[in-house]
Amino acid sequence: MLGMFMSQANRIAILLLLVVGLAACASPQVTLVTPTPVTIPSPTFSPTPLPPIPTATTTPLTCLSQPGEMRMGEVPTSGAPTSFYIYLPPCYEYFTDQRYPVLYLLNGIQLDKDTSPAGDQWLRIGAPAALDALIISGQVEPFIIVFPDDRYWNVVQGQYFGQFLVNDIIPFIDQNFRTIADRPHRAVGGLSRGGGWAFNIMFTHPDVFGSVGLHSPAVRVDDRSAVVYFIRQMPPELWPRIYFDTGDNDSQRGYNTMIEGLLALYSVPHEWHLNNGAHTLEYWTAHVTEYLLWYAEGFATAGPPLPTSTPQPTVVPDSTLPATATAPAESSATTTP
Repeated sequence: MLGMFMSQANRIAILLLLVVGLAACASPQVTLVTPTPVTIPSPTFSPTPLPPIPTATTTPLTCLSQPGEMRMGEVPTSGAPTSFYIYLPPCYEYFTDQRYPVLYLLNGIQLDKDTSPAGDQWLRIGAPAALDALIISGQVEPFIIVFPDDRYWNVVQGQYFGQFLVNDIIPFIDQNFRTIADRPHRAVGGLSRGGGWAFNIMFTHPDVFGSVGLHSPAVRVDDRSAVVYFIRQMPPELWPRIYFDTGDNDSQRGYNTMIEGLLALYSVPHEWHLNNGAHTLEYWTAHVTEYLLWYAEGFATAGPPLPTSTPQPTVVPDSTLPATATAPAESSATTTP
């Protein structure tokens, strides 16, 4: 019995040893641990402020607050040369790509008790200074003014002044100065005899000027007899803008009032002013700024420049005309002062 018990004990011991050995050879049990989330802080960036960029400033052109420039010149013609003054607006020499409208202002003959020559009447009534003030203050856009000298008014060449203006002076100015050489951007005005020439040119060369100023005009005798014919023959599309003024004590008031009545009768658009004053430099001085504002208004509404409209020469009188020569119908008349 004891022997049998020992054999069983031995077998049990061997089995225990096998179980322990197998347990030792088995992989250890691993317990998985859920990781705790870790928050990684976002990097912070504090940029160094850049210095402020300076605001661009435009250095103002000193010429914009300076008066325009006056020059003198002379135009060769088939007769004697014709001199002129020309006003160039502020910064004309700086803005070399800019072109300008142009106004031709015609003088009268020498007035009673006036010791200065007639050729500078528009200068003496302050036209350049008045335009300077309007341009610098920003009331008008810049334009050029030409003051032709009608010094030959009392000799035969003076009878052809209108032809010289259209055939010689205007082409010369367009070629030598930066004008806008078309009708809408070209105007003519005159006082006294100069107004008479402006009246004549309005009808004899209607394609040249887009605005015409008649300032106390002394209309030429032959033109007076033809005024109804002129008005009736004018193509409606060629009527320019017209400014017409005279003083209530002007020696030409009666006839000028009659012309204004004819313009109204034939429904010709025009601006009429009957002011206080006489046929004097003082009267025109008082109204020169009004004149310039009116011309500037026409330029402002003229639209873009046309291709070109520099007038072509017509018949020019020969410089050897005798003093007794009969002038053509356009220019044969004399004027009252």
